[in-house]
Amino acid sequence: MGHYVPHTEAELQQMLADIGLESLDQLFEVVPEALRLAGGLAMAPGMSEADVLSEMGRLASANKVGADLVCFAGGGAYDHDIPSATTRLTFRSEFVTAYTPYQPEVAQGVLQALFEYQTLVSRLTGLPVANASLYDGATATVEAVNLAVAAKRRQAVWVSGGIHPHWRAVLATFAAGTGHQIVDVPLRHGVTDWEAAASAGEDAPAALLLASPNYLGVIEDVQAARLAADSHDAFLLVANDPVSAGLLRTAGEQGADVVVGEGQPFGTPLSFGGPYLGLFACRMEHVRRLPGRLVGQTLDVEGRRAYVTTLRAREQDIRREKASSNVCTNQTLIAVACMIQLSWLGTSGLRELALRCARGTRYTREAVTSIPGVELLAPAPTLREFAVTLPVRAATVVARMAEEGFLAGIPVGLEGGVVTERGDALLIAVTERRTRDEIDSFVSALEKAVR
Repeated sequence: MGHYVPHTEAELQQMLADIGLESLDQLFEVVPEALRLAGGLAMAPGMSEADVLSEMGRLASANKVGADLVCFAGGGAYDHDIPSATTRLTFRSEFVTAYTPYQPEVAQGVLQALFEYQTLVSRLTGLPVANASLYDGATATVEAVNLAVAAKRRQAVWVSGGIHPHWRAVLATFAAGTGHQIVDVPLRHGVTDWEAAASAGEDAPAALLLASPNYLGVIEDVQAARLAADSHDAFLLVANDPVSAGLLRTAGEQGADVVVGEGQPFGTPLSFGGPYLGLFACRMEHVRRLPGRLVGQTLDVEGRRAYVTTLRAREQDIRREKASSNVCTNQTLIAVACMIQLSWLGTSGLRELALRCARGTRYTREAVTSIPGVELLAPAPTLREFAVTLPVRAATVVARMAEEGFLAGIPVGLEGGVVTERGDALLIAVTERRTRDEIDSFVSALEKAVR
């Protein structure tokens, strides 16, 4: 196998010396020991390709994936229907083989698809301009904060405790390098308590960052957040679940300056957590600070409709030290899948999708909370998921439910009013894929698992 490894021993030692380490074991110390493979794979030397594939398949079968379990987990990644039409159209060779369209004259079809994607994202968010996508919801959130800080020339950002814990961690990583001052604003009864931040005497923020529905599934009051932002002359940034646009007023209509989100629910399978799709839209006055790519429609010299990348800030590529964003690309294929799925659904289809999620969630919530010892963590209205406290550890319940064929949810908790993925509460999501029989079976299994 040695001749398949791209790095020589000398190169490995040079790399370790450059970063101040003595061994590869030190390099991988950040990986929990329980996840590290000790001693290598127990495979005999000289095995045939067929035997190796058979053994790897046997090892892989120990994993339980979405297809093996009935999924009631959410927290930013959801088990939604993906029609065959979406998959077949997305994987046409014209889309799959097209590289990121730096040269518009040879990529008109892809540019048109991205233009349509931007139009649909604009409608979902209620804002006039959307980019051609970012890497994922976490990246989009960071870029929204960068835009606000650059525009307001302030470093403080008030971040709701209901923001996805992973997104908040990514934001904290960026802030360590940019100097942004992240101020956590706690939840109270599942809803962001902006008065708590205002009374803390912190510096005036550049922006308020809110999620609605938030990580606990609670529908937040975006207009109240708008009033809080106005009192500090700050931007309002909303991390929005795009499915909610089927039933609720868009965040843009409620006063958001920038709306970000995760586009995975539209045409992208769970895929072990990625790659996913970052949605980003803003008001027209901020278009010059828009991160990433923007596709525009124009006319060529013969008067024919044409599509081009436009309003590219040269600082992103050349004067990078002066740029508020250095993102120069996008998730083309996944954005195309999102566009196809949204086009397939249409306005009435999106409403039906959101309605089925809401009805299934309500039915499940009422059934689950009828189990003795199970109570709502946050009693506020929800759309597609909700959190409950349990009489036993949530991780134990998840393990027991997996044995019964269910991916039960995500363990969550609250530390100082900020949502974490540690705790004895369970976050349960219900999409349109869950049938009443599946929900009833889930509730029966949960009743046994919490004893």
